[in-house]
Amino acid sequence: MAVQISPSILSADFARLAEAAAAVSNADWLHVDVMDNHFVPNLTLGLPVVESLLKATSLPLDCHLMIEDPDRWAPAYAEAGAGSVTVHAEAAKAPVRTLRQIRAAGARAGFALNPATAVEPYEDLLGEIDMLLLMTVEPGFGGQKFLDVVLPKIRRARALIERHGGQIWLQVDGGVAADTIERCAEAGADVFVAGNAVYGADEPARAVEELRKLAAKV
Repeated sequence: MAVQISPSILSADFARLAEAAAAVSNADWLHVDVMDNHFVPNLTLGLPVVESLLKATSLPLDCHLMIEDPDRWAPAYAEAGAGSVTVHAEAAKAPVRTLRQIRAAGARAGFALNPATAVEPYEDLLGEIDMLLLMTVEPGFGGQKFLDVVLPKIRRARALIERHGGQIWLQVDGGVAADTIERCAEAGADVFVAGNAVYGADEPARAVEELRKLAAKV
């Protein structure tokens, strides 16, 4: 598994997003948390900001939609040029159709599960996705403490992916930092979203490399 680091601009200065993107040019992705204050109790940014970010960075955008009605909105993020668009199992009403629309628009299709949502009921959808995202905090806010209770689910998800050919990326998001990333990698994750651990550091680019090295050790 190739380690990939996706810094979350949720932890960056929203008034300086282009600079925040440039500060992590050594990352693999730029993670964009889209929140609507309905699916989660926070309001962040939407499609117009994503379109502007696409002009300001060469990093592919990893758009994580924590919104109601992702079936309506997700394809537009892919059509705008996002490299990956992730929708939540708890919000999508027609996940197969939506995931196929994301792929048809040229983006990788991601499927996210909240901490308390089991992965096994969605095994039949693995053929429709390029990335499975397991939340390791309750979605909505950055800076939360990593939930160790999700580690067994990461292991079970990795086993399901391997059973289906192992081509799906397994992403973790929430509380990923120097003291937690190795546990996530050991459990089977290979794509790591990190917010405060990167943008709270004096040198975000160095933080990206340190996290990459820690995950690659496993």
